[in-house]
Amino acid sequence: MKEGNRKVDEQARETIANIMLFDVSDPRLDLVTITGCKVSYDRAYCDVYYTAEPDRYPDVSSAFESSKGHIRSLMAKKLAWRKAPELRFHLDETVDAAERLGRYIKAEEDRQRVADAAIDDGDEL
Repeated sequence: MKEGNRKVDEQARETIANIMLFDVSDPRLDLVTITGCKVSYDRAYCDVYYTAEPDRYPDVSSAFESSKGHIRSLMAKKLAWRKAPELRFHLDETVDAAERLGRYIKAEEDRQRVADAAIDDGDEL
């Protein structure tokens, strides 16, 4: 990937995050984090990745669907790009996967600690 595209992706992410923080008043989008953006080479599309609390996924998804035109319009005003990209919002599942992995590692550490304690006490497993 070219360095220039990373800068464009980060510029889009920062702009959308600021728009959500200061310009969008939909309460369903409170506490939503924009984790990344991937802007197409021709800047026609921008895939926006977000995360929120798992029980709010459906509400957040519908809020983005109804707000994407407004967010796109504000993005066009804030960026000096020739065209405003079409926004496509995607749930960033890597955060959920990392949390599941963390829980698994903790459970495995606890299991190993119990097994080690049993061995130290001379018990059989």
